Amino acid sequence: MTDHVLIVDFGSQVTQLIARRVREAGVYSEIVPFQLAEDALDREGLKGIIFSGGPASVLEGQSPRAPQKAFEMGVPILGICYGQQTLCAQLGGRVELSDHREFGRAYVEVQKHCALFDGVWQAGESHQVWMSHGDRVVELPEGFEVFAASDGAPFAVAGDENRRYYTFMFHPEVVHTPDGAQLISNFVHNVCGCPGDWTMASFKTDAIARIRSQVGDGKVICGLSGGVDSSVAAVLIHEAIGDQLQCVFVDTGMMRANEADEVVSLFRGHYHIPLIHVHAADEFIGKLEGVSDPEKKRKIIGSTFIDVFEREANGIGGAQFLAQGTLYPDVIESVSFTGGPSVTIKSHHNVGGLPDRMNMDLVEPLRELFKDEVRVLGRELGLPEPFVARHPFPGPGLAIRIPGAISQEKLEILRKADAVYLDEIRKAGLYDAIWQAFAVLLPVQSVGVMGDSRTYDYVCALRAVTSTDGMTADYFHFDHEFLSGAATRIINEVKGINRVVYDITSKPPGTIEWE
Repeated sequence: MTDHVLIVDFGSQVTQLIARRVREAGVYSEIVPFQLAEDALDREGLKGIIFSGGPASVLEGQSPRAPQKAFEMGVPILGICYGQQTLCAQLGGRVELSDHREFGRAYVEVQKHCALFDGVWQAGESHQVWMSHGDRVVELPEGFEVFAASDGAPFAVAGDENRRYYTFMFHPEVVHTPDGAQLISNFVHNVCGCPGDWTMASFKTDAIARIRSQVGDGKVICGLSGGVDSSVAAVLIHEAIGDQLQCVFVDTGMMRANEADEVVSLFRGHYHIPLIHVHAADEFIGKLEGVSDPEKKRKIIGSTFIDVFEREANGIGGAQFLAQGTLYPDVIESVSFTGGPSVTIKSHHNVGGLPDRMNMDLVEPLRELFKDEVRVLGRELGLPEPFVARHPFPGPGLAIRIPGAISQEKLEILRKADAVYLDEIRKAGLYDAIWQAFAVLLPVQSVGVMGDSRTYDYVCALRAVTSTDGMTADYFHFDHEFLSGAATRIINEVKGINRVVYDITSKPPGTIEWE
């Protein structure tokens, strides 16, 4: 296995950001829940360990702990927030509940230079960081010293340079700690000795080799959803095994305008990849009739998707593998690390395996990548830029953008409104500045007057967010002129809508996706 840094997750809502910062430094990283960390420590190529933050208190009797084995391996360790507290407590230090809690922006005073500060911080300087703690370390383990302090955290940065153990009381992984990415980069390069040579080109080469090794001379069916993830997975697999791949595009009837035609054209016309186009809209919509609960919608769509694949697999015959565009966040969020609700959030992904009756093994070549990394891989594979840069579209599609029961009529109304909205965004030159934009057909109707007649039609909500990785997001700040123009076009061109609103809800860390 390639050189890597292992991140032991204690339940922080921003643990994934640690992995992102490490990868941005050109070093491969993996996240593992603390309960499973001991086995992961045996993996070849381990160069360093990072303990994440978490919601627990080390003062509680049953709070999470790091495997003792981590301290016996001689590899560098970085503890962040809760990670600092459990590291210090397990090595003989002392933690107590502070009467000076710190949540939000704070400033640390650099007292002494250490390897983490190279090219970033110098003794005597003050720097902004992002704190989130109630407990704090009040006594360091033997051999530790203080490198930086804040008003509420006298050991804001502390460590033992001989053992290569370092700790932060703040969160370097979030953007609110401006120098945090460089601090993490210094840890993985200067302390762990990682060369920083993990690139998407190297990932592509390794992934192709893994696919060939797994599949051999077998046949793979790839389930295309029409999104970037499954499309990149299909092109990568095709590059690895050629015509041993058979793509199946299930048209659920809940895709964006013209999207089905674009998928078919790309795979049949551009890549000449064998593709079966299954027109299954009536089947999906029929099973969703009268269903309002969003989680039930997901489960129905997921099970119907599998049913369709079973039929196609039986019709094709001889396929031993099913390929999916599962991503790393799907894998992470489908494991309840700390007993939370995340196991239900990704219920439309088969990240836990397929039903036994399908008698097929999964091929998931993207399960190590984050969303934006998939786009980089798509470019590495030569996919057209308009396709690679397309806004994310969840598997359940328009079904979850219609709160309440869906119908063919509602789908058509929403599809047209969404197309107008995206057209306005493209004309304004804003498409690439936005991570995701879409329309939502609200389950309410409004009385309005249009011309000389009274209407009673639906309300359409518009959403647009900025993000780099899809894990956190903030709403996009449109000007009033744009919103006025988009709303006017939707009301004039889409029969069934007489009112448009803009949703300014942000997506905080810890939420999974927009619905």
